[in-house]
Amino acid sequence: MTIELAQITGKSDKHIHWFSQSTGIHHEVVEPWNKLCYAAKKQGLNLSIASGFRSFDRQLSIWNRKFTGQLTIKDIDNIIIDIKGLEEAEIIKAILTFSALPGASRHHWGTDLDFYDNSALSNGQTLQLEAWEYQNKGPFAEITHWLKQNAQEYGFYFPYDKYRGGIAAEPWHLSYFPLAEKFEKELTINTLSNCLKHIDLKGKKQVIEQIESILTQYVFNIGRYHHG
Repeated sequence: MTIELAQITGKSDKHIHWFSQSTGIHHEVVEPWNKLCYAAKKQGLNLSIASGFRSFDRQLSIWNRKFTGQLTIKDIDNIIIDIKGLEEAEIIKAILTFSALPGASRHHWGTDLDFYDNSALSNGQTLQLEAWEYQNKGPFAEITHWLKQNAQEYGFYFPYDKYRGGIAAEPWHLSYFPLAEKFEKELTINTLSNCLKHIDLKGKKQVIEQIESILTQYVFNIGRYHHG
């Protein structure tokens, strides 16, 4: 399979199979995902996608709105950060804790998705994608526990299983390793820099200057799939 640059950076969705107008994953991930869902269903669990493929433009919108204060930025303890008075480098670091740099999101690849159990929410309860929902007595604790025991059998794992000084822990984030690994190897400093060069990205000068450390700390600093 040839991976095109536009697919790595989210500027193309030719590789995506759409389940609905807003939800899609890589066409090669559909079969293993369906098998995982079927296995979960047999245990009375309803595995659903909260967010799959995310385009470059959508990620860019999230980034720019956070950078300008239109969207809130939270710290590792889920506390809202007041960005007034912060240097650009500090704002960039704060955003990257929970939101990927456009062009460097694993969601661009269609190999990664945010999951939940759509039958576990009580009446009036809405999905927040917050850690408490997936822990202890949260509504998705059961399906999270089951996935930790079984997801790897189908090629999936948790890349953000814990905080490593880069991206915050995301217990809702699953990755299909056999394909994600290939995309990850194709994401280079030059690929990302060229992708951002002519884009209206807030804080772009600082981002370009820090591109190598951003890749090291916030993109490749993840949990690894355990073979065997």
